Amino acid sequence: MSFSVKEPMASGVLKVTMSMEKLQNQHSLHLLLLIFIFSVQQSLQLQPSQHETLLKLQKLILNKQQTLNAWDRNEYKDFCISEEDPFFHVDCYEDSITQLHINGQNGSYLLPNGFYVDAFFDILSGLTTLKVLSLVSLGLEGSLPGKIGELSSLEILNVSNNQFTGGVPLEVSKMKNLQTFILDHNLFDRQVPNWLKSLPGLTVLSLKNNSFSGSLPNSLTSLESLRILDLSMNNLSGEVPDFSNLTNLQVLDIADNNFGSSFPSLHRKLISIVLRNNRFRSGLPGNLSLFHELQRLDISANEFVGPFLPSLLFLPSINYLDVSENKLTGMLFNNMTCNNQLVFVNLSSNLLTGDLPSCLVKGRVVSYEGNCLSNGTQWQNPSSFCHKEALAVKFWPSTEKKKRVAPKAVVALSMVGGIAGAVVFLGIGFLVAKRRYVENRIDKTRPERFIMEKVSNVYISKLVSDARYITQTKKLGALGLPSYRTFALEELKEATNNFDTSSYVGQGSCGQVHRGKLADGSILAIRTLDMRKKRSTQAYMHHIEMISKLRHCHLASALGHCFELYPDESNVTRIYLIFEFAQNGTLREWISGLSGKKLNWTQRLAAAIGATKGLQFLHTGVVPGVFSNNLKITDVLLDLDFQAKISSYNHPLLAEIKQKVVSGGSPTKTKENVHARLNNDKSDVYDIGKILLEVIIGRTVISDMDIRIGRDMLQVSISADDAARRSIMDPAIQKECSEEALKTIFEICVRCLSSEPTERPSVEDILWNLQFAAQLQDSWKVDPHSNQESPLSHSQEN
Repeated sequence: MSFSVKEPMASGVLKVTMSMEKLQNQHSLHLLLLIFIFSVQQSLQLQPSQHETLLKLQKLILNKQQTLNAWDRNEYKDFCISEEDPFFHVDCYEDSITQLHINGQNGSYLLPNGFYVDAFFDILSGLTTLKVLSLVSLGLEGSLPGKIGELSSLEILNVSNNQFTGGVPLEVSKMKNLQTFILDHNLFDRQVPNWLKSLPGLTVLSLKNNSFSGSLPNSLTSLESLRILDLSMNNLSGEVPDFSNLTNLQVLDIADNNFGSSFPSLHRKLISIVLRNNRFRSGLPGNLSLFHELQRLDISANEFVGPFLPSLLFLPSINYLDVSENKLTGMLFNNMTCNNQLVFVNLSSNLLTGDLPSCLVKGRVVSYEGNCLSNGTQWQNPSSFCHKEALAVKFWPSTEKKKRVAPKAVVALSMVGGIAGAVVFLGIGFLVAKRRYVENRIDKTRPERFIMEKVSNVYISKLVSDARYITQTKKLGALGLPSYRTFALEELKEATNNFDTSSYVGQGSCGQVHRGKLADGSILAIRTLDMRKKRSTQAYMHHIEMISKLRHCHLASALGHCFELYPDESNVTRIYLIFEFAQNGTLREWISGLSGKKLNWTQRLAAAIGATKGLQFLHTGVVPGVFSNNLKITDVLLDLDFQAKISSYNHPLLAEIKQKVVSGGSPTKTKENVHARLNNDKSDVYDIGKILLEVIIGRTVISDMDIRIGRDMLQVSISADDAARRSIMDPAIQKECSEEALKTIFEICVRCLSSEPTERPSVEDILWNLQFAAQLQDSWKVDPHSNQESPLSHSQEN
């Protein structure tokens, strides 16, 4: 009886239990289904038409030899959350694509055979929600298709570093939202279109390094929002339109064209004016002295006449002034005033007389040769030359009658001119005779193929000890380095096995670099410079003097040089520059992990501090300073002790022989002015910011868009919490950083990358912040339970 009662009860309990388990399992299944459906919806968040468009682009671009990593997966991937890729990047907002970047690497990306540009743009026109389109260094050829005009939402269009020809299609005028329009480094060869006035919101127009011809349309004067106008390196001509009503214009660059003859009418708020290498023949407008925001003025290689304006030297914001290779007249005085921010001045090849102002003597890069100044160390013409040339270029106002010169005055002037001419002729004859005598002596004593310059240790010691060239603080940087000396060519051949391919390290911007090993075991980096102009060894000695001073613990320091000569001539055919060799490669290799290991956070800070110290030495440790070094993270090398050393700098000798190369690796036209490539220290500060950005995020930074995106991410995270900042960082170092140190680095990096040079910090400010961050990091107590290990611990043991 009891058994019969209990059995049903047990059975009921069992059934109830089974029912509950079944119900729980069903709930779990439903929950999993919901999670799966949600994840699928999140993964495939794009509109189907836009997803299909990207798949078509993928099919068109990819081939077996070349792949875009972010696309070479499967057709169901989410393009909006794909991993970072240097060639391809997509940004989305909700279910639409807003940005598309497809960038080649320094022009090396090759499209597959049979690639059709028209088909490519037909597919692109389906992305109607695009606001930013960047197609850089892809080798796109032919005319820019009119289909581009269907992207009416575009605000930024960049198709630079391609091979587009013909004119800019009229369909672009339909893109009423366009704000930035960049066509740099292509082959466009028609006139600048008149319909640009139909783009009222245009703020950046950059057409540099093309073959645009004809005169500029007056319609450009209606673009009142324009901030940057760059038309340099084209074939444009005629008078420049009246831009005085463009009150927002800050940067005007029309260098390397055929513009003339009058100085353009401009608004006073401009920050940079570059008119270099044109055909301007007028005088300088007097209102230039009222351009109080002007920082850069380059009018070199023109035919400007009339008086030089001394007020240009002390404009409130001026830091770069180049008026060289004109016919400017006037007298300079020793007690003239200069702006303290003025770091580069080039007055050379004009008709200036008087004394070089004392404010230009120290602490600046100054060139004034080829005038008629009475003091200074650079070569000058005799004073009579400037007076004679000034008379030749003098013009009379149209309202004033020219006065006839009395016959007696004519005779007197003729006699004075004849005497002066005779003196000049005798002087030139004496100099020619002296030069031939010196060259004959050199011919008798030099070897057949090369020459070793006698740079004595006494002379080098003078360079190091002379406070005019190098400060006492900077002298300490040269400790531990062998003395600078002259190398024999046979010595270099032996060190490189006659420059065998096994010693080849790479191709720099100026020539090949080889690794050499001397008989004493020293490892050297040998840079080979092929000289393009026939000059004697004496012509290069002032360059060698400068190179011999570039010795610092955070530079790949110069150790010596060797001249190689043309057979049976005294002219240099090749110069070998010998530097320290850094055994551990580039900083990028140790940030990205290409070396097999990654630097930890403390080591990255130390490398950034070292690179900044090296840059500080280039700016202030030598006179004149070395600026605009175009510093990249691949130029920062690590020695055996992982000490950072800058390996590339803008030395005048390298600038003189370097082929003019522009962004993306495309050679420019033949017009060139070496001085114009110098800039101020703010460009170097920007380069330090790029290096810091890569140090922080641990990924390669290539394009300007990458930099802007990274800067904006850092800027937003500064005011966010610590977790937001760490989410931006390289995952390998996220747990190693002090919160205060991290915020300090973010702030200084953002300031370095400011689009306004005046808002960027000084090199000294960067160094102070980096060292302060390092102190904060040292005082930070790492969690003992984190079990962190130095990424280099194994590599250094090995």
